[in-house]
Amino acid sequence: MNAAIIVAAGQGTRMGNPDKLLLEVAGRPVVAHTWARFDSCDAVDEIVLVIRDDQIEFFTELALKIKARKRFKMLEGGKERQDSVWNGLKALSPAVDLVAIQDGARPCTSHALINATFAAAKEFGAAVAAQRVTDTIKESSDGKRIERHLDRSKLWAVQTPQTFRVEVIRRALGAVREKSLTVTDDTAACELIHQSVQLVSCGTPNPKVTVPEDLAYVELLLLKAGRL
Repeated sequence: MNAAIIVAAGQGTRMGNPDKLLLEVAGRPVVAHTWARFDSCDAVDEIVLVIRDDQIEFFTELALKIKARKRFKMLEGGKERQDSVWNGLKALSPAVDLVAIQDGARPCTSHALINATFAAAKEFGAAVAAQRVTDTIKESSDGKRIERHLDRSKLWAVQTPQTFRVEVIRRALGAVREKSLTVTDDTAACELIHQSVQLVSCGTPNPKVTVPEDLAYVELLLLKAGRL
């Protein structure tokens, strides 16, 4: 059995708006597109929405608007992203073997990519959607001077979904909690338990809504994909 945890409890401060997931794009809130993507994916059996405690009514109404078909649960997020994911893991049904963790602000994720991360996680234990870095990357400690050139042929930008065998991500985040560490990426937790993570190349754009300028690009992608 496969599940998805959609992390939607953040504040989105870089948008200049505390509710970036609720901003409309292509006629729906950003998070509605994300939820609908996973709800309509045959590989997903169950969805856990990790939200703020003041959003329960909104998401209850949203389920009706998107005509959600899959069983879903709503629960309150934690202080940090890793705490929200941990809460989501605790809410999974006992029969769930694989779980995809998705940013609520990433509404263009394709079914093909979701399926590919599940397949890779089933085989390798952990997998992450990713794209090769195409820009030339430099390192700077002070943000003023270039200190080092990085070989972009070895660099990947990781995204979501980040998909795992449930027992793997529970052990990994358990190690993070035991050591009182903070990670902003679930695959980073895997390093603590020496779990390798398989890269799954994105075949289509899979952007995250971070700044206001992202909304126009996301709307274009949604229109192009015919998801309205």
